[in-house]
Amino acid sequence: MATIRDATERDLSSILRILNEAIETTTASWDHDKSTPERCTDWFEQRRQKGFPVLVAEGADGVIGFASFGIFRPFQGFLHTAEHSIYVASEARRQGAGRALMEELIQRARALQMHVLVAGIEAGNAASLALHQQAGFEVVGRLPQVGRKFDRWLDLVFMQRFLGS
Repeated sequence: MATIRDATERDLSSILRILNEAIETTTASWDHDKSTPERCTDWFEQRRQKGFPVLVAEGADGVIGFASFGIFRPFQGFLHTAEHSIYVASEARRQGAGRALMEELIQRARALQMHVLVAGIEAGNAASLALHQQAGFEVVGRLPQVGRKFDRWLDLVFMQRFLGS
């Protein structure tokens, strides 16, 4: 089982490796170009400055996943709605790290008085859809063919979970 903890600057190379693997091989990220150390550092610093968590899942051989959330949309009316992301390294998928990261994200969102957590998931990502459903998220919408990657159109499924705040 993975240990979940707050990320530090030392974890950024592992976060970048996991993210770039997802960019290159999956539709979990809809970016086409790999991220850079500078972009990763900027993202990390922005999250920290705004008080949002960046978590890592650590296994026996180091960081195997990461997760974070930020405000859903940049308008005051969305201050209590957060959109999150969870990424797990390919060799560590389906071993509980994603679930552990999700549980901690939910606790952190509640502590920050978030009312709703939102996930945007590519419709063909059955593992992510199942993870979210098991964590109490419900499908609330589908946007057909709003993205494109790997020479095909992608549908975006929105899921949400009320947090009770």
